[in-house]
Amino acid sequence: MSASCGMLTLQREPVPLKSVEVELEVRDHVATVVSTLNYENKEDKPIEAVFVFPLPGDAAVCHFSATIGQKQIVAEVKDKQQAREEYDDALSSGHQAFILDQSEQSPDIFCLTVGSLPPGESASIRVEYVTELAVQADDGLRFCLPAVLNPRYQPQDSEGAGVQVTYVPASQVPYSLSLSARVSSPRPVSKVESNCSLDRLQYLNTEQTQATVKLAAGYKFDRDVELLIYYKDAHPPTAVVEAGQASAKPGTVMGDPAVMLSLYPEFSQAVMSSLASCGEFVFLLDRSGSMDFSMNSETKQRRIGSARDTVLLLLKSLPIGCYFNIYSFGSSYEHIFPESVEYSQETMEEALKKVKKMRANLGGTKILMPLQHIYSQPCIPNQPRQLFVFTDGEVGNTKQVIDLVKKNSGSHRCFSFGIGEGASTALIDGLAKEGGGHAQFITGTDRMQPKVMQSLRYALQPIVVDISVTWDLPKGVSVTVLSPPIIAIFQGQRKLIYAQLTGQSSEAAEGCVTLRYSLAGHPSQSQLHFSLRPAEDTGLTVHRLAAQTLIRSLEMEEREVGEEHKEGVKKKVVELSVQSGVSSAFTSFIAVNKGDSKRIQGPLIYREDPSHRQCLRQYNFDLVDTSMRATGSGSILRSTCRSALMKIGSFFTSSRSSSSQTGKQTSGKQPGRDLLLQLVSLQKASGCWVLDRDLAAALGKTKEMVGKTKPASANQEVWATILALIWLHGCKMDAQEEWELLAMKAVLWLRAQNASCVTECVEAGNALLCLQVQEDALGL
Repeated sequence: MSASCGMLTLQREPVPLKSVEVELEVRDHVATVVSTLNYENKEDKPIEAVFVFPLPGDAAVCHFSATIGQKQIVAEVKDKQQAREEYDDALSSGHQAFILDQSEQSPDIFCLTVGSLPPGESASIRVEYVTELAVQADDGLRFCLPAVLNPRYQPQDSEGAGVQVTYVPASQVPYSLSLSARVSSPRPVSKVESNCSLDRLQYLNTEQTQATVKLAAGYKFDRDVELLIYYKDAHPPTAVVEAGQASAKPGTVMGDPAVMLSLYPEFSQAVMSSLASCGEFVFLLDRSGSMDFSMNSETKQRRIGSARDTVLLLLKSLPIGCYFNIYSFGSSYEHIFPESVEYSQETMEEALKKVKKMRANLGGTKILMPLQHIYSQPCIPNQPRQLFVFTDGEVGNTKQVIDLVKKNSGSHRCFSFGIGEGASTALIDGLAKEGGGHAQFITGTDRMQPKVMQSLRYALQPIVVDISVTWDLPKGVSVTVLSPPIIAIFQGQRKLIYAQLTGQSSEAAEGCVTLRYSLAGHPSQSQLHFSLRPAEDTGLTVHRLAAQTLIRSLEMEEREVGEEHKEGVKKKVVELSVQSGVSSAFTSFIAVNKGDSKRIQGPLIYREDPSHRQCLRQYNFDLVDTSMRATGSGSILRSTCRSALMKIGSFFTSSRSSSSQTGKQTSGKQPGRDLLLQLVSLQKASGCWVLDRDLAAALGKTKEMVGKTKPASANQEVWATILALIWLHGCKMDAQEEWELLAMKAVLWLRAQNASCVTECVEAGNALLCLQVQEDALGL
């Protein structure tokens, strides 16, 4: 049984949240999202409703308002402590108040509190944010509405108080979700795909550069809502200049023009095909209880099982001469070898035997401890460290983890993988961003293996070094870069740069930015010329994204500096957050309805469903202890867990199964093993296969049949390896991303044998397997 987040009374009465309406507007690669939460109090007493929900980790929340009847109250951004005091004062005075908080530990979790909603009254809460859309390997742009908020494991020694969240089964979520999207771009919209059912895509013009689409009825709250948007042309480098806010002071982030640069560096094919033959590869695998859940609602495969299969592919694809180790973690952590070992047939076999026995039985999700141990190990000379982290992203101390990765970013690259619905975008994206690697999310019916193998290919490519960005602007115009320095570049991956432009120029003026870097010893550069004329229809989108980028950098700086400097950095965050209207860890949105002279009478009701107490997890909203407070109708007991007495859970669901709460394997027969993985498991570390019954069975033949058709001049290993390659190319081209690297290793092994019978073996192999694979297609 999956579990979702919702709100129930002790008497199992309807919750006040009735529906959630989401309007999405996508302009090229930037999305503006407006969520409207509709509340109705059907009880005979005033209530205080609390709603905890996820947003994308890089979202810039820029608007929060409440509509009661015909009156709209627009919230202001204020220092968090001041906002909380105003909220408490308003409730004590019998006024309505609304507050929106960002978690101090994870920027992708928010807490909305609706205070003093009178009996019979309705309220609509509007939350707006802007976010960048990530580019996928197939050039699609990924938008994800985090409808799933998984419980985050909170280590006892981490900082911050907690807000508790109550989960209920997905089938009992008592509110609905609707989503409509409008997509526009200078380029034609090719298609929009989703892991959920969509109504038909509707084009709004003959050029097909504008289109709308809606989420179909019947959404079951069992997954995040993911949209993949495709344009007909590849993503070109672009620059968007946006005029400053008229009411803001010149010389400030909001008062000056801002520019957003989108760069897509391209590498030569020669460089792309040259893969490293060295490196220290450290795989960190989540074995917490939640990894025993299904990958999605449509498959029986567990997350831990998919992770085991992926590690098999990774180990088979590693180059001879590299080093590796495998860590796993939960409440404690384990490692297969005391330190990284050289990759060989013996070490690979030992690792695979232990990986095969791994279960999701290590309890919680304490990822900090194994990371500290990995970073304490000395790096191996001439073996660049590459860290691969596999987790369902359910940790409560996100910022501590990311800070640790950044602190050690000079000694490694970090590639992260968020497994299943509800994985923390703040954690997964943060690990890769600060670790100079690449992030991937495996959701819905995605197979983990191709995405992980794409990242392995990135890790094996030459490291881009000597990265610099230079600006050429007209006289009188200066630039202040607001984005952190670029520390990693990968083929086909976008690089965004936000900057503040100060000074005056003519509308016809142009600027130029040059991205320089060195790859495999060859200096390269990408250049973009752009007009300084501001765009006419962007509003303040670029400024808000730029402010959010700078706020995140300052928040990280606040955690890194000494105590004597913390207040100064925090003050900068608060000032920028208030000025830009963008949320931060140190500010809150606060709205108070003081216009209604009628004071709300009676104590507020708080709810908790005791039957779901075993599902409670903590979220870090450092609530203020307001103890007892008098109101016009009496006193209300308040404590640090003020809002935790009726904690409602998530923006919509959590894909939890009741059997998985114990971390045990579910019973039942497992499906037959994937033929591809069966064949891959037989490959030797050198890259070859041996001729035996297991290989013959994987090819669908008997050992006698395979042996009888072997050309007389071929040795058994050459024959077996060519047969495996023919089968891969003839039967599994749809999964080429998964086996491409290990096939390259097999080809290198064959070339080293200098066998004269390759052509004869290919012809005989095609005849045996009833295929028609050409010799040159095999790379031979």
